Amino acid sequence: MRLVFALALAPLLSGCVVGTIAETAVDVVTLPVKAVSAGVDAATTSQSEADEKRGRELRKQDEERGRQLRAMEKRCRQGVAFETDICPGDKPR
Repeated sequence: MRLVFALALAPLLSGCVVGTIAETAVDVVTLPVKAVSAGVDAATTSQSEADEKRGRELRKQDEERGRQLRAMEKRCRQGVAFETDICPGDKPR
């Protein structure tokens, strides 16, 4: 009885096994292609991405210069300027 049951299930199981093996083979074959394309995408940046990054850096530097200028003006108004500050009314050194 067990033999008959095993023979009846054999065609059903073989289809699953073959399907799984075929999927695995496709995954193994496409894996190197996917890995290389992901590496190329990560290694190359478009010109627009590079421009956006440079623009962010320039805006950040400009904001920092503005903060430093406002701090210098405040020190000048309070009369506690640093030696390197350029305050209105200072004599040239």
